Amino acid sequence: MGVGCNATKRLTGGVLLLRNKFLIILYRGKDFLPGRVANLVAERETKLKRFQLYEEEFQNIQTEFRDLKKGNSEAEIKFEAEKQRLERQLRMQEHKLYILNIKIEKSMKELSKLNAAWAPAEPDADQEMMTEEERQCFQRIGLKMDSCLVLGRRGVFDGVIEGLHQHWKYKEVVKVITMQRLFRQVIYTTKLLEAESGGMLVSVDKLKEGHAIIIYCGKNYRRPLKPGHKNLLTKREALHRSLEMQRLGLLKYFAYQRQQAISDLRLKLVILKLKLILASF
Repeated sequence: MGVGCNATKRLTGGVLLLRNKFLIILYRGKDFLPGRVANLVAERETKLKRFQLYEEEFQNIQTEFRDLKKGNSEAEIKFEAEKQRLERQLRMQEHKLYILNIKIEKSMKELSKLNAAWAPAEPDADQEMMTEEERQCFQRIGLKMDSCLVLGRRGVFDGVIEGLHQHWKYKEVVKVITMQRLFRQVIYTTKLLEAESGGMLVSVDKLKEGHAIIIYCGKNYRRPLKPGHKNLLTKREALHRSLEMQRLGLLKYFAYQRQQAISDLRLKLVILKLKLILASF
């Protein structure tokens, strides 16, 4: 009886009201539907579920597409931000290079003005001769001398030539120490000292630090009556010229660094634009 009651309830879909050994009372319920209508409702539910699955799949695809598109836009924003940063740095470097070029031009004008006030003397064509024995003797004497004339950053100016004549007042040979590193600069200084003083070059010897320039006054040496050399720079002017030359060298070095930085930034901009073009495909 119990098994038959449960089967009937399940098959009919009704609500069990009463059950005894004589009868079974079932109530169809408020949502009771006939079999045909129930089948239509079930079919409709199946279609709705299928359409719901389609809609969810479409939404997932749309969400993925939106994320992909959003990712592309974020990449483009990053490219654009990097491009603007590089362009800003490029403008800054170009402005600094422009200022450096103005300073270089101004420094070159100042240096040319100082060089115009300095007219080196021509070497004496009628110079007395010196034998090899005399040269070696004067070289040994000059290298053994304790007293010397040291050239500083000012180079050769009127005070240096006066110092040479002051040394020649007591000795025939003077030793000049220069700390110039390039040998061609040492040779240029040697020729300048020889021409301005009227002496004779004995030798140029390499020391542990710098070079020793040995100069002989000559057999026919006569001390100048008037001290001072109008064709040479003064001590102050020589210092100004030395500082200006150093400043010009530093400005040119910094300008070269700016040019290298500008070239690197332009190359980075080209590479970035190529990456942006490739990313758009």
